[in-house]
Amino acid sequence: MASTNDLKNGMVLKLDNDQLWSVVEFQHVKPGKGPAFVRTKLKNVLSGKIVDKTFNAGVKVETATVDRRDMQFSYMDGEYFVFMDMQTYDQLHVDRKAVGDAANFLIEGFTATVATHEGAVLYVELPAAVELTVQETEPGVQGDRSTGGTKPAILETGHQIQVPLFITTGEKIKVDTRDSGYLGRVNS
Repeated sequence: MASTNDLKNGMVLKLDNDQLWSVVEFQHVKPGKGPAFVRTKLKNVLSGKIVDKTFNAGVKVETATVDRRDMQFSYMDGEYFVFMDMQTYDQLHVDRKAVGDAANFLIEGFTATVATHEGAVLYVELPAAVELTVQETEPGVQGDRSTGGTKPAILETGHQIQVPLFITTGEKIKVDTRDSGYLGRVNS
């Protein structure tokens, strides 16, 4: 248990029938009249839904212990992604739902943060940007346009993104894992 006065960004709370909510931001408010309160923005750990919630100052809220560990992606086992803890060498099978959009950027050997609560995997988090090789893209064609054009490219993971026309097959590029955006070439 913690008081609403102790809230911090990233803290995970157990609210509404044991649902887990992460504190995105919070603000202590002391109005001229009336009691103080805490205005928060909470993100549901499983669904990603964001809600605004207000608590009276000093109210007790239940906190949840979320274990976040850096683990290395090893291989696919059917529908499961297998991650290995680099300290203990324990293997953890994670289903596709928990991996979410991170599956679009995972290749063997990548390190990801795996968050668990009471033994259950909540989510898999990748760094903001990863370096991947372009598996397939058509040659860029110069044409009549006033701004830089883009074309589809398939990455080594099988995920398709939009890249500038000058990118060729076999090039290593940096990709934003949050929105699948092209960030630039990787210098060899």
